[in-house]
Amino acid sequence: MPDIRVHQFAGRIDAPNPFWLASAPPTNCGEQIMRAFDAGWGGAVWKTIGEPVTNVCSRYSATDWNGQRMMGLNNIELISDRSVEENLREMALVKKRYPYHAIIASLMVASNREAWHEIVQRAEDAGADGLELNFGCPHGMSERGMGSAVGQVPEYTEMITAWVKEKARTPVLVKLTPNISDIRTIARAAKRGGADGLSAINTINSITGIDLDTFVPRPNVDGKSSHGGYCGPAVKPIALNMVQQIMGDPEAALPLSGIGGISTWRDAVEFMLLGAGTVQVCTAVMHYGYRVVEDMAEGLENWMRSKGFATIEDFRGLSVPKVTEWKHLNLNYKIVAHINEQKCIGCDLCHIACWDGAHQCIHLDRVEGPVDGPAEVHDTPAMIEDRTRTSIACTPVTRKERTAAAANHGPYPTPLNKIPRVDETECVGCNLCALVCPVDNCITMVRVDGGVPAETWDQRTHGAECAVEPQRS
Repeated sequence: MPDIRVHQFAGRIDAPNPFWLASAPPTNCGEQIMRAFDAGWGGAVWKTIGEPVTNVCSRYSATDWNGQRMMGLNNIELISDRSVEENLREMALVKKRYPYHAIIASLMVASNREAWHEIVQRAEDAGADGLELNFGCPHGMSERGMGSAVGQVPEYTEMITAWVKEKARTPVLVKLTPNISDIRTIARAAKRGGADGLSAINTINSITGIDLDTFVPRPNVDGKSSHGGYCGPAVKPIALNMVQQIMGDPEAALPLSGIGGISTWRDAVEFMLLGAGTVQVCTAVMHYGYRVVEDMAEGLENWMRSKGFATIEDFRGLSVPKVTEWKHLNLNYKIVAHINEQKCIGCDLCHIACWDGAHQCIHLDRVEGPVDGPAEVHDTPAMIEDRTRTSIACTPVTRKERTAAAANHGPYPTPLNKIPRVDETECVGCNLCALVCPVDNCITMVRVDGGVPAETWDQRTHGAECAVEPQRS
């Protein structure tokens, strides 16, 4: 059985598993966190504690896409609206009942040394296993000089992190904002300030949409709105990129808790492959509840078993060195699209995508009868273009045609003249046809050996510079 326990994260934090709740509405009170631990979560970052605020209503809005509800979630909710005393009293109770689970106190106070020293002392006295400095909240609190107002300025991040380290007895994590041109600059500042770890990423500034009847952006607060923090599945690619940037930079890398659109065990593994030691989840829990962690833990264990990994450390960070700058990629690596005629349903999506959105390498000029090779060209691209200008869209393959093809015991279930073909001499290997194809493994990208050695842009341009470099006498 693989061991998915967390050992000494950021130096001292242990947990039954790497799945933690992010600081957000699912960790608003002790009763919630205890139910979450009972459901299987290994840790929780308490919803940010600070001077209590007054929140507005409404406070959430979402982006739906293609029938998927909440592809992205936006919120303008601020930190806890409950008193510091109430939060810390419940934190002590939870820690007493669940001593082996990780409880991290998310903190945000005014930018002065005394205020930070006081809140650190009180959170640790309540039993927090670690501290997460919220330098990422993009709305509301930043207008008061806190949250991302701190996390967007390296000098402030370093200074306040150092203040906290003067007092802290537990590991200090800095939660980073993505609303910055280069997240590595802030990660480096946190490291210089003495941080023991990082959390990335916080939410992204956003406006999810506008009501076309009232003209008010969502969420609507009595006829007005405000920019909010975007999270959920839509932000995962952005978060993965930023985590890789941090963990690939020796001046920035620290033990990292990954955040950003994590909904499944697969998402979690991707963050761990880029170096995360734990992951934090919010939107998936707000959408589906605490029990999503059951599939996450089981999926992670099954995947580790199938790969032969005994612990998370066996695979953590393995993908970091596989990301490089474009100039280091092999310019002579060549792949072309291959269509499996037995699986093709003749939907024509690959042809449309290739012609209108890519490089015009997929054609519809096959003929019935014996195939005379991979390039049985009968019409030129220009001829096809002229013909399509005078035609109208129609169903590519009718049910009658598929039935007839099957009855004739032909070589393919779709009439051959309705199966697109790839001109391999023109295919640039862009992948678009494989991405739009609705049939799994119908279009695959096949490597072509051009007999040319690998060469990067860096090598090619370096050679050019050498060629024009004036010779010394």
